[in-house]
Amino acid sequence: MRVKQGIVCGALMAATLLSACGRDKTPDLITFRNKSRSPDEFSILPTKPLTLPEDLASLPEPTPGGSNITDPTPEADAVAALGGNPDAVTPGEKVGAGNLGLISYASRFGRDGNIRQTLASEDLEWRKGHDGRLLERIFNVTVYFRAYEPMSLDQYAALAYWRSRGVQTVGAPPEEVGNAE
Repeated sequence: MRVKQGIVCGALMAATLLSACGRDKTPDLITFRNKSRSPDEFSILPTKPLTLPEDLASLPEPTPGGSNITDPTPEADAVAALGGNPDAVTPGEKVGAGNLGLISYASRFGRDGNIRQTLASEDLEWRKGHDGRLLERIFNVTVYFRAYEPMSLDQYAALAYWRSRGVQTVGAPPEEVGNAE
């Protein structure tokens, strides 16, 4: 009886190990589990309130598949919240006309048009090489912070570096001069 239990247990362990080795899916370094069965409240965007225009003839022609005046406009809302002109944001336009000078200055030494695809493929290779040990993958343990630790910035060392060169760091807490007792 013990021999049969040992064989069954060994077969289950071997199957588990083999199933963990043959992975072709994209590695998830952070594992979040939603334990409730309720909808995700962050995926719901509120629409703008319905209003009746003063003149119904001024309404635009309906465009199937197009935008609606009650659709949320998060980019324009963010520009307005920061004190900018929300009318300068054109939906669907990648670069606003007011930003072309900034983009040409930033790309004066050249730029790669495929930078997003290049970075995405390099990041996928990095995640495949750093997606955790066997038991971490089996039990869905978050390994994100350990995987990207070589790329992280030590904020206190950077703050000390810039302060030692006389740069004002107004966004950081003030430097402690001594005990104020």
